[in-house]
Amino acid sequence: MRRKDREVTDFETIVQIIDECQIIRIGLADGEFPYIVPLNFAYTVTGTQIEFYVHGAMAGRKYELMNKNGKCSFEMDIPLEMDCIIEKKDVTMRYKCVMGTALITFLEGDEKQKAIDKIIMNRYEETRNFEYNHNTVKRTAVAKLTVIDLTAKVNPIAGGAD
Repeated sequence: MRRKDREVTDFETIVQIIDECQIIRIGLADGEFPYIVPLNFAYTVTGTQIEFYVHGAMAGRKYELMNKNGKCSFEMDIPLEMDCIIEKKDVTMRYKCVMGTALITFLEGDEKQKAIDKIIMNRYEETRNFEYNHNTVKRTAVAKLTVIDLTAKVNPIAGGAD
């Protein structure tokens, strides 16, 4: 990382950034060009191991590429504000981000149902008692992304209020 002054190494701070993010973008190998997909996600932390959970149709380009290679890169970010520094005639974007690589595993059966019930739905619907169509689960792919490495960066708002 070129800007070591922006690197975040504290694990709890990295998890806090992840928790603030709403979208994960995964990069998948597809011949000459990578294929990038934005997805809603949920996650778990066990010790220092982070696992992301994403879901979608059991068909299509994303599903095929995830199955083909079993690996992905990922990125998530929080844009904070653009900062025009008049006295320096400079501009910078204030942000927080996490990026890395992961191994992809598709979940099946009880493991898939548990991921939907306890992880994905709790991230987005914890205050509601939402009941979903269990037949839809049969047609939904749930992938676990086991993080193998990650980095995080922050370009904080001047004065530290972010």
